[in-house]
Amino acid sequence: MIIIPKFYHHLIFNLTLIEIVLSGNVLIWPTDGSHWLNIKIILEELNQRNHNVTVLASSATLFINSNSDSPVNFEVIPVSYKKSNIDSLIEHMIMLWIDHRPTPLTLWTFYKELGKLLDTFFRINIQICDGVLNNPKLMARLWKSRFDVLLADPVTICGDLVALKLGIPFMYTLRFSPASTVERHCGKIPAPVSYVPAALSELTDQMTFGERLKNTISYPLQDYIFQSYWGEWNSYYSKVLGRPTTLCETMGKAEIWLIRTYWDFEFPRPYLPNFEFVGGLHCKPAKPLPKEMEEFVQSSGEDGIVVFSLGSMVKNLTEEKANRIASALAQIPQKVLWRYKGKKPATLGANTRLYDWIPQNDLLGHPKAKAFITHGGTNGIYEAIYHGVPMVGVPMFADQPDNIAHMKAKGAAVEVNINTMTSADLLNALRTVINEPSYKENAMRLKMIHHDQPVKPLDRAVFWIEFVMRHKGAKHLRPAAHNLTWYQYHSLDVIGFLLACVATAVFLVTKCCLFSCRKFGKTGKKKKRE
Repeated sequence: MIIIPKFYHHLIFNLTLIEIVLSGNVLIWPTDGSHWLNIKIILEELNQRNHNVTVLASSATLFINSNSDSPVNFEVIPVSYKKSNIDSLIEHMIMLWIDHRPTPLTLWTFYKELGKLLDTFFRINIQICDGVLNNPKLMARLWKSRFDVLLADPVTICGDLVALKLGIPFMYTLRFSPASTVERHCGKIPAPVSYVPAALSELTDQMTFGERLKNTISYPLQDYIFQSYWGEWNSYYSKVLGRPTTLCETMGKAEIWLIRTYWDFEFPRPYLPNFEFVGGLHCKPAKPLPKEMEEFVQSSGEDGIVVFSLGSMVKNLTEEKANRIASALAQIPQKVLWRYKGKKPATLGANTRLYDWIPQNDLLGHPKAKAFITHGGTNGIYEAIYHGVPMVGVPMFADQPDNIAHMKAKGAAVEVNINTMTSADLLNALRTVINEPSYKENAMRLKMIHHDQPVKPLDRAVFWIEFVMRHKGAKHLRPAAHNLTWYQYHSLDVIGFLLACVATAVFLVTKCCLFSCRKFGKTGKKKKRE
């Protein structure tokens, strides 16, 4: 019989105890679409680190789906809307940007129409909320699981409310919220209008007088348009919590905000200690391509390849637009790999191949990648930054025009307008980013900045999730601004008091002067008579 020394008994026991302590229960409140692709990377890493992960997902989703082999537990929330409703909402959103892309002349119309769109989203979102909060059996199961933290994407509202009902800390992961009202008002991020561009404005931190005027108008206009949307949520939150409250007050309780950008993408601006940057957390070194695809790529020779994708949300284009694009692509010497599910364009050149799906990250990481034609989604842009590939931006909706504006300002992209572009426009843009060395140099500079971080973005994201789990929150990072009213935050009460003091002092001095003048006048007259 082998006798194990007492020391090893203690060592095995302690290692087992550490494993138990480090394993936690994480609840995920996701948003569908490209947002899910980002959260999916985080939950996979959490699984790798022995955490138990549960995802709350509606029964109608585009990308969120359970897998029998997956270690992740999915709680499916029954809803009455269907995938077609989500597709329709996305289509309306795209049309909103096409018809009313924000300019000084269309600003009011754009935000008014966006408000209507958000009302539709509210009706969809509220079904998910009710599906959890009004389901006693599900809430009992969640309560019994004793979660340590809830990670929510605030674009789909209610995750914070679920966390409060379960008595657990919660965190956010986001690029930015609609109109950025949440970060400014609920997260208390300072946003000087003189150099911090409003979300969706397509402005940079280097603004002319006219652009600063547009920016100054954009902020209050966003707040005004979104008041009714937030008002509906304020009523819902008050009803669920059984006391008067607001959406913003609840969201302000978030322990950490994981922002899916970094200084390779952002313009310098003030942030707070409970805001952490994790942009590009999904990026990885390129893997080998499938054999047939690799052969096509290698056939490009010294000219290299162009990678083209308008993302997962855009299914196809009009026949006329597709032919215009294909005609431009046929005129470049590079081989093109185009992710496109629509009808094959008649003008498609021999140098272009269509694919239902492409390994985008692996193609961008290939030594022969010369340019990336992108719709401007944050995930795709970060893959281009990660691999140092210059871009031609064809933004369509949501944060895409803003994202491309950032890349243009940093000298790593050229933009073409999807609505008005001709074949010549796209061709010139491609030739510019491929043949003008500055675009490649700037893309490589952004790549170096991205890789030169003390901690990888994914490790940073998981660290802060585990930090909140270990410490039951991160209250020491929460600014005191959350405890102030709006007039206290802007020191309006102090300014008012000081103005009152000055006014009182001026009033008293004036009264004293008038009194002295009158008295002096009377004394002077008396002396004259004598």
